[in-house]
Amino acid sequence: MAMTREVDRVPQPITPGPELTALRRFCPDVTWTGSIHEGGMGPGTPEMTARGRGTHESIQDGGWIVGTYEQDQFLADGSHVLTWQLHWVAGWAPESDGYVATMADNYGHAGVYAGRIDGDRLIFESPEGAPVRLRFIWDVTDPSDIVWRNEMATGDGSWFLIEEYHMTPQPPLEQTRERS
Repeated sequence: MAMTREVDRVPQPITPGPELTALRRFCPDVTWTGSIHEGGMGPGTPEMTARGRGTHESIQDGGWIVGTYEQDQFLADGSHVLTWQLHWVAGWAPESDGYVATMADNYGHAGVYAGRIDGDRLIFESPEGAPVRLRFIWDVTDPSDIVWRNEMATGDGSWFLIEEYHMTPQPPLEQTRERS
């Protein structure tokens, strides 16, 4: 009996709730095409086109969603410039009563973002007060053509578009493997 009371005092892992269910609709496996605006990767950088792919999986008993993304970028003449890679972990953080995400990419960037769902849009933003702020927006108004935007704010705090993509949901990797 004493053992049971001691065990009951140990905090337990979170149980995913409706917040994770709401988040999942923004995270299908996808392919995409789109463009990076001139200056979008820094002053003087050219406009580029891009195509990419992303996969998602749940971890820690469904408490977090992990996204793994890779994108090839091209100049106007079709020359391959780079392959960008990103690892994203998003979920509901009960202690902050909100969505939170972390990211790390192959440029050495890492960050933590606060998020919210506003109807058919999922919005994550870097912290207020940072010299350069990022805002990521997923719009699933048309679930067969998800629009993803990356915006930046500097100095005066005005947001401007860096890049925008149209994402097409794909069958999860496990389903693709089962068919082959």
